[in-house]
Amino acid sequence: MDNLSEALKKLKITSTDSTADSLEGCLDCLLQALAQNNMETSEKIQKSGVLQMFASLLTPQSSCTAKVANIIAEVARNEFMRNPCVDAGLIPPLVQLLNCKDQEVLLQTGRALGNICYDSHTLQSQLINMGVIPTLVKLLGIHCQNAALTEMCLVAFGNLAELESSKEQFAYTNIAEELVKLFKKQIEHDKKEMIFEVLAPLAENDVIKLQLVEAGLVECLLEIVQKTVDSDKEDDIAELKTASDLMVLLLLGDESMQKLFEGGKGSVFQRVLSWIPSNSHQLQLAGALAIANFARNDGNCIHMVDNGIVQKLMDLLDRHVEDGNVTVQHAALSALRNLAIPVVNKAKMLSAGVAEAVLKFLRSEMPPVQFKLLGTLRMLIDAQAEAAEQLGKNVKLVERLVEWCEAKDHAGVMGESNRLLSALIRHSKSKDVIRTIVQSGGIKHLVTMATSEHVIMQNEALVALALIAALELVTAEKDLENAQLVQILHRLLSDDRSAPEIKYNSMVLICALIGSESLQKEVQSMAFLEVISKLRSHENKTVAQQASLTEQRLAVES
Repeated sequence: MDNLSEALKKLKITSTDSTADSLEGCLDCLLQALAQNNMETSEKIQKSGVLQMFASLLTPQSSCTAKVANIIAEVARNEFMRNPCVDAGLIPPLVQLLNCKDQEVLLQTGRALGNICYDSHTLQSQLINMGVIPTLVKLLGIHCQNAALTEMCLVAFGNLAELESSKEQFAYTNIAEELVKLFKKQIEHDKKEMIFEVLAPLAENDVIKLQLVEAGLVECLLEIVQKTVDSDKEDDIAELKTASDLMVLLLLGDESMQKLFEGGKGSVFQRVLSWIPSNSHQLQLAGALAIANFARNDGNCIHMVDNGIVQKLMDLLDRHVEDGNVTVQHAALSALRNLAIPVVNKAKMLSAGVAEAVLKFLRSEMPPVQFKLLGTLRMLIDAQAEAAEQLGKNVKLVERLVEWCEAKDHAGVMGESNRLLSALIRHSKSKDVIRTIVQSGGIKHLVTMATSEHVIMQNEALVALALIAALELVTAEKDLENAQLVQILHRLLSDDRSAPEIKYNSMVLICALIGSESLQKEVQSMAFLEVISKLRSHENKTVAQQASLTEQRLAVES
């Protein structure tokens, strides 16, 4: 280490006027010492104060620039050296050097910046603001034959692409074109993997999604799937997963998805369809997720249902009923739920037996599957009275819904169960359905749902409760009392924050409840008239009119 101390001393004293040879000798000594003991040498470099001198040596004209950048890259591998490098003002001259033509300088500069800014979003944001993204993309295009420089650019892109602020800048470059061009040349798994690691975060941006589709990435991904689908090699299995996952990600953008759908005639869409009956769980999953993504507008949904996609998805679900793959179940149910949104699809899907196929998963203990199962049934019965009645009289289903209404650890499942209970009543308007729900203990959950923080859920609960009161008040009377419905309605009407539709439906419900002697007494004991008379001057005309009608009704009954 004596040579190191000597070199540091010499650097400190003579760095500005020393000859290139003596300067290079000192730098070589530092690089040698760093190779032997990086941490100890870095500490000595920090203490010596030479870091501050490096900024002046980082010029394109100097023959020592590459070595200085290399030393900075090496010391910045240590976390404790990163802030001293920033404090020494090394970032601006390093960024400037990205414009030089010397490939060794570019490589060491990229390494130095990468190591200094490693794991620091603040410093990475600073680099983005200094315009490194367009510069690096240009470098990738110019030096794509230089493996080390290409790798340096990819590592930099991988780090920067994690930041949301970078994606807008990337979108203004030809990064998509360059990455796809580079990807097509790769044979080695590791190199492809490195490009995938850049593509995945970039593809989260909708503009870049479309650019990647237009640059031909999809064709590359489909080729990988074709080559790896039957392989049992670890690398091929990993590549298959990455390629199919990325394919699904590209379909999350509305424009890129529609471009690939091509009115249901697109070759990409057809290839994705062929994944669903595959024996690979990964491809089944990707295929079902892709269909769920294609099914994001009514036109696509109608086309797919008319062209037999529903049967393919039901066949897939059938393969996963007993000890099935949960992610495949979840994806297939997601696709069916989306397909059931257009009104014209509901009856077709019901007659195809989708409700029965979905009910096979009623025993599932997996909340993600439960959540999608509930959503699919709710979509299917929307305005489908016969189906709603059939399902609403299914005691096993209703009992399971009541059980899931108490799944406090899974808010999504709990919310969807409540909404489906309410939907069964609202769409069937059936006394039998109401009796089944009362007997299964569902009333208290509908009353609790009326206090939800979501207006849409409050409203659905109040409409269902009004139907119960109108059609089966005697059957439900005791449960409505025990659930303290009257007190809740008083609270909703008294609260200025309640939405107009909540106030309106609460008053409609009160008018129905006073058909019960015990509930009428409760209403009278709580001074409802006072609260309702105030609502006669409500700014919403419908609420004001209903308040007048309700006031008259209560006055008559009292």
